[in-house]
Amino acid sequence: MFGLRLPEIIFIALIILLLFGGKKIPEMMKGLGRGVRSFKEGMNDTTADGDDDKKQVSEKSDADEK
Repeated sequence: MFGLRLPEIIFIALIILLLFGGKKIPEMMKGLGRGVRSFKEGMNDTTADGDDDKKQVSEKSDADEK
């Protein structure tokens, strides 16, 4: 993982713990999880909207040909 070994990972984790404290870290992770979930839902909505647009365009093309 990016050339990091266990001692470096532990050192980074300790620095983060010192900077933010034990109570703030779970709140930040909760917010991060919500953000990722929201992003995934947005991507799924965009994909679904794109599929609907393609269907509408193909239906219009078929109607124009008739």
